[in-house]
Amino acid sequence: MDEVDKIRKEINSVDERILEALASRRKLAENIIKAKGHMGAPIRDFMREERLLADLISKGRNQGLDAHLITRVFHEIIDDSIRSQQLHLLDYEKKDLKRVAFQGIEGAYSESAGRKHFAPYLDHTLFNGMDTLEQVVNAVEDGDADYGLLPVENTTAGSINEVYDLLSMAQLSIVGEEVLRVEHCLLALDEVPLADIRRIYSHPQALAECMKFVSKLPNCQALPYADSAMAVKKIRDDKELNHAAIASEEAGRLYGLKVLRRNIEDQQNNFTRFLVLAKKPSTIDVRIPCKTSLIMSTSHEEGALLKALSLLHEYKINLSKLESRPIPNMPFQYLFYIDFEGNMAEARVAEAIEKLRSATTSLKVLGSYPTEHRTRTSPRIEILAGSPPEADAEAPVPAAQKKEKVSYKLASREHKPDDTIISVRGVKIGGPGFVVIAGPCAVESREQIHKCARYVRECGGQLLRGGCFKPRTSPYSFQGLGFEGLELLAEAGREYDLPIVTEVLSPSDVEPVSRYADVLQIGARNMQNFSLLSEAGRSNRPVLLKRGMMSTIEELLNAAEYILDRGNHQVILCERGIRTFETATRNTLDLGSIPILKRLTHLPILVDPSHAAGKRELVIPLAVAAHAVGPHGLIVEMHPEPEKALSDGPQSLHFSEFADLMRRIYKS
Repeated sequence: MDEVDKIRKEINSVDERILEALASRRKLAENIIKAKGHMGAPIRDFMREERLLADLISKGRNQGLDAHLITRVFHEIIDDSIRSQQLHLLDYEKKDLKRVAFQGIEGAYSESAGRKHFAPYLDHTLFNGMDTLEQVVNAVEDGDADYGLLPVENTTAGSINEVYDLLSMAQLSIVGEEVLRVEHCLLALDEVPLADIRRIYSHPQALAECMKFVSKLPNCQALPYADSAMAVKKIRDDKELNHAAIASEEAGRLYGLKVLRRNIEDQQNNFTRFLVLAKKPSTIDVRIPCKTSLIMSTSHEEGALLKALSLLHEYKINLSKLESRPIPNMPFQYLFYIDFEGNMAEARVAEAIEKLRSATTSLKVLGSYPTEHRTRTSPRIEILAGSPPEADAEAPVPAAQKKEKVSYKLASREHKPDDTIISVRGVKIGGPGFVVIAGPCAVESREQIHKCARYVRECGGQLLRGGCFKPRTSPYSFQGLGFEGLELLAEAGREYDLPIVTEVLSPSDVEPVSRYADVLQIGARNMQNFSLLSEAGRSNRPVLLKRGMMSTIEELLNAAEYILDRGNHQVILCERGIRTFETATRNTLDLGSIPILKRLTHLPILVDPSHAAGKRELVIPLAVAAHAVGPHGLIVEMHPEPEKALSDGPQSLHFSEFADLMRRIYKS
């Protein structure tokens, strides 16, 4: 046995021990819920999870393991533990053979969702494909299936209206939900050039989710088909080399097709939500986080809908969805479909529903069921970067002695006294918190941006920045990798669970960049590019607006007003230094603007010490000074090898310097 085989044998042995440990932990999770049952204790103890994760990170780092790796593994283990405890409380295991009806054939997304939902019971679960969604409902109503699976909404293409109409008529209850990440592939008999494809078949919903990709193929016709997997089977059977299907890679493998292009959906974060239906409603233990779905109608009079929704507000019930659909054969009258967080087994929810009946003309409770979304415990930033002092509540902004009329109405505190807090994939920018956005000036390669993302996550940074389109003073300077760089940035963000920030240069960039980026940056040179500001105002992405080099505070706020006025209220201001007579620094960091802006506007404010300094040795002192005057966060540049950086190397921090900055910002 050579050295490699010996090491592989040791790896296999370690993997087996990991499996044994996971199985033992799952067994303990099942035992603990039985013990909790006697005491009525909750399934989760978030404080214990947080302490446990902090301890594991500390011990893991001593053994050379990344905090990010430990956190990801911890999330999966905790999620499995929660799911095991929930399944015990749901008592699913006592049922015999499960017959699950879905629309489509083997390999359909609906079948994949069903297999995910019933994963613990696959050895005694039978999946039956149906031609239509209505047949799925009929199979459960007639007793030919125990459960039916219906896709109800997609994050790209929206709600599936047929399913809502079926729910209003069906005598069934929702007993579960499943969320499936949908990654569409273009599949064909052989590896042919995309330009040769003449027809593409798929389910209408899948075609809608890939509209931009399909529209760019020359002389190609998109044709709807009953199901994506059926479309794959058709391509196999027809044996037409210039025909293709849009479906999952799994369906392609199942029917022997080649993948021409992966991830062709218009939006990367493409998820479909499925409902699990049964004849009888399920009673869910109140310790399991639940959703409840219902359908209602109100009288056609002023304030009727508001009165109904106010009742839910009165009982502190949080709506997760509200959608209207026309009532069949009743023109311009509507049913309202509502999802909210809560369980009909809770007295509070049951009382709210009872009161709601008196405020509606019809009400049908579709069911309470465990929510697919389970909160994940994240490590506190001070665990990653040091312990910050307890944050005092911010002092109220004093009212101006004399109100002055301002030109930036929507950005002013007069319009909105309370701070705006912008949530970017769970990261809150604004209010009492403090965020750090970090990354290289420019995305240069996959290796470079992945190294940066890993280190940003490891040190407690919350967002990843990276330039893909670079507005440079010299036409001979590196201009960025464009959309290739944007894809690399998005890939690194997904890998390390970091929202991404990148710059847009022109109005035409806003829509395509928004498909990848979580935050759109408008740089100092474009602060008064009014057509770009207006286009960003029509997007649904937060906008990080940098102050121009020669701009006043009032001009910055008026630039923000353009975005706000077009309907986008998610604007983050950034002070990055202004041009003065001083040449010792790239720009002069105007720290006095921070308290002034906080008095004038409700918008979050960041500071960029990197572009203000222009010199690496000044970035940390300026960042620490900026932190002291009370902005809502920092955006800084860092690089694995600043001396070799293709853009702004002299002001980029080494990784060790970034770690030092984080410790000083979040020190005890």
